[in-house]
Amino acid sequence: MRLTIVNRNGQKIELKDVSASTLMRAICDAGLDLAAQCGGCASCGTCHVYVEEASLSKLKPADENEDAMLDIAPERRLNSRLACQIPLSDELDSLTVTLAPGSGLDDA
Repeated sequence: MRLTIVNRNGQKIELKDVSASTLMRAICDAGLDLAAQCGGCASCGTCHVYVEEASLSKLKPADENEDAMLDIAPERRLNSRLACQIPLSDELDSLTVTLAPGSGLDDA
């Protein structure tokens, strides 16, 4: 599986041969600047990402808990999701996401 992560400076980072179970784990495993303070429990909102519009329909809708966390996330958009709530599958190969403000280690 391949992923493209756009950091907060606009730089695209290509991840190849991703085997992580969630998008959050893949981003963290790659050493990218994502706070993910709760470790994937959807209880902090620090893994906030923007999913490319073309891939939104491939994702399950956000559940009530994720939606509540996104409500308090800085700069929520229609394509906002928590990376910890996105399980990776072959259908998401070549997914592109952008790290949202407030999701980094230096600004969480």
